[in-house]
Amino acid sequence: MKYSIHASAIVDEGAVIGDGSRVWHFAHVCAGARIGKNCSLGQNVFVGNKVTIGDNCKIQNNVSVYDNVYLEDGVFCGPSMVFTNVYNPRSLIERKDEYRDTVVKKGATLGANCTIVCGVIIGSYAFIGAGAVVNKDVPAYALMVGVPARQVGWMSEFGEQINLPLEGVGDYTCPHSGQRYTLNGKNLEQVS
Repeated sequence: MKYSIHASAIVDEGAVIGDGSRVWHFAHVCAGARIGKNCSLGQNVFVGNKVTIGDNCKIQNNVSVYDNVYLEDGVFCGPSMVFTNVYNPRSLIERKDEYRDTVVKKGATLGANCTIVCGVIIGSYAFIGAGAVVNKDVPAYALMVGVPARQVGWMSEFGEQINLPLEGVGDYTCPHSGQRYTLNGKNLEQVS
């Protein structure tokens, strides 16, 4: 296998790490974790046992990816963002059998210090702003900000805001990639 692990990192036996991935200072990857190719796990990242991370993901410093979190390809997790896996935790009550699945779809960005409450699906190429708290499903390409997070716009796959309303009918062509997007109702799709 051709990946790099810093001497201070701990990778438990049984963890699968794809070629070209890098595990930086003081990270811990548990035995059941599955990490794709060309990923970067920053300083002080924790990856639980029941976690799948796709190819080309970037997990910045101080992020814990707990059990039942699944990241598809190309997901960006900003510095110190937070995942949860129990909806109503109590220290004195064991709730490991109540973990809720959280799925982050291809290409999504989770901004610095945002919180993703367990049990949600973050749509492809969605963009969660810094400090936002997501407690419900997020549509593909949605730009979400605030506490609790609310949709304020749309984002292109290139990572820039799309000049279309939150709902209605419209078309947009990204000046950087040439990709076309169509808004139909409350759904935005990339069409070419």
